[in-house]
Amino acid sequence: MKWLEVIELRTVTRNREFVESKLLTLTNELEKAAKLHTIKSYRRVMVNTDFSIHLFHETAKVKDWGSELGQHIASALKEYGLVNHQIWIETHSKSNESSYENL
Repeated sequence: MKWLEVIELRTVTRNREFVESKLLTLTNELEKAAKLHTIKSYRRVMVNTDFSIHLFHETAKVKDWGSELGQHIASALKEYGLVNHQIWIETHSKSNESSYENL
């Protein structure tokens, strides 16, 4: 089963560059250590204080509270602001869809 963890961070600081560099360091370390399919980080357009980390999984079972890694990341980010940790299960996938051009 494919599923996704989304960990959103709304920082309390206006120093976007500092938080962004911390997130980049964190995701780089996680990519080396984790056996996940993919880890990606994003920042929100026009809201300099919003960031998210997406953990893509493919496992037989999904835990309601997410992975241990996701819980660890969410806990570690709390020192930078408000954190929201969500779990999403894939409902439909078309293997030949690889772009958003048709949206």
